[in-house]
Amino acid sequence: MLTRRHIRVKVMQCIYALVQAKDGNLEEQQKFLKGSMENMYSLYLLMLALLVELQAYAQEQLELGSKKYLNEGGANYPDPARFAHNALLQQLTQNGRLKEDVEKRKLNNWYLHEDYIKIIYKEILTHKAFEAYMAKETTDYDTDKALVVQLFKEVIAPNEKIYEHFEDDKLTWVDDIPIVNTFLLKRLKQVKEEHPESYFLPKLLKDTADMTYAKDLMAKTLLKDAELTKEFEAKTPNWDKDRIAEIDAILLKMAICELLYFPSIPEKVTLNEYLEVAKEYSTPKSSIFINGVLDKLVKEYKTNGKMKKMGRGLL
Repeated sequence: MLTRRHIRVKVMQCIYALVQAKDGNLEEQQKFLKGSMENMYSLYLLMLALLVELQAYAQEQLELGSKKYLNEGGANYPDPARFAHNALLQQLTQNGRLKEDVEKRKLNNWYLHEDYIKIIYKEILTHKAFEAYMAKETTDYDTDKALVVQLFKEVIAPNEKIYEHFEDDKLTWVDDIPIVNTFLLKRLKQVKEEHPESYFLPKLLKDTADMTYAKDLMAKTLLKDAELTKEFEAKTPNWDKDRIAEIDAILLKMAICELLYFPSIPEKVTLNEYLEVAKEYSTPKSSIFINGVLDKLVKEYKTNGKMKKMGRGLL
């Protein structure tokens, strides 16, 4: 689920938090890093659970025979139960492993805050895609899936109330929400009726190497802070700690750390990844600044042999 870019962002956030706090130690930060990554998976599960709760609420309204909700504006649908019986929503509701994981992590957010489900549900009822879907004579799995995808993209993901709720719950989720929503949207688009329950429960990390990479990147960047700072000081003639954005300085140190101490990561990958992270998390001119510094350093490292890379794809 988490890509190397996501891992770099998590490491950046942890280093920034440590710099701001001006205390703590490496061991505490590594625990925070691991916890932050685990919490990201909890956020993913909560977004899935929200879809499950929407189906349950729709079913509840159906059983109550609520004309207010099912026939908003006097609409006369061929099958008023269609949304509650949506095949993809049913697939999620009947996913035993998803239910087990949500319960194991005690993710009872929607049980404690049912108002959010009602808010989303009311928005769905007046959405043009919902009305078109309910007006159809018949539907199939693909039609049901297309509706859920569109509603997630246009109603659920951009909802400010949901965003505020997550922001209040865990501060680290503020940066995680777009990543989780993008991943889940892709998952919803690609799901098939025959997919097993495990389809919606991917591994947080591809393998143990990713966690090792995350811990090593943070540890080496922190432990070699002074050394890494000196590497880019000479490449910024007007260098002044107060004039370089804190995030930029952290990203430069992380990138230089990768160039010098992670021989299996191609230099082009490092350069591209940190430029993209800078565009998203720092100032508008950061990517240009970071690109200029790193470009000078790479040329220098190639000349003096300081950067040693190995493996395939390193041309």
